[in-house]
Amino acid sequence: MSVNVDTRIIGPGNDDLVTDAWELKEQIRRAEGVLKQRRDFFTDAYRRSTVQAFVEEGIETKLMGFVAVRRDGYILFLAVDPEYRGRDIGKKLVARVADDHRTVTCHARTSNENALQFYEHLGFEVKRRIDNYYEDGGDAYYLKLGDDGGLTTRLQDILRG
Repeated sequence: MSVNVDTRIIGPGNDDLVTDAWELKEQIRRAEGVLKQRRDFFTDAYRRSTVQAFVEEGIETKLMGFVAVRRDGYILFLAVDPEYRGRDIGKKLVARVADDHRTVTCHARTSNENALQFYEHLGFEVKRRIDNYYEDGGDAYYLKLGDDGGLTTRLQDILRG
């Protein structure tokens, strides 16, 4: 059986793959205790953002990972199916964001060690801590991709590779 990996760009106002993205986010929430958004919040933010997704096309279509980004380069959601982790999908998604935006920022739970290590590895810097940022009272770090042009170039090289 042959499978192809397709890259999709889903513009604002479009809900293509929103159900798949929600289900992936919920799978990760149940397993890792992160990505705890309410469905209506998630769906609304997804529809207002630009989404880049990697999709495996075979007998069935499977969402491998996605990033939802606002116009200003703020990452609303980034998720990679655990089955596909370790294949640089998250890096490539962030590289696409860096390629399209002058600055790239996001929030991450202070307790989400995997996300914090991932972002730090890519060159994001913690700019500040925000207590009680999430609805459940969880704290967050506000992160920004470092201003060193070499980091952006490195992410863009990953995208091209």
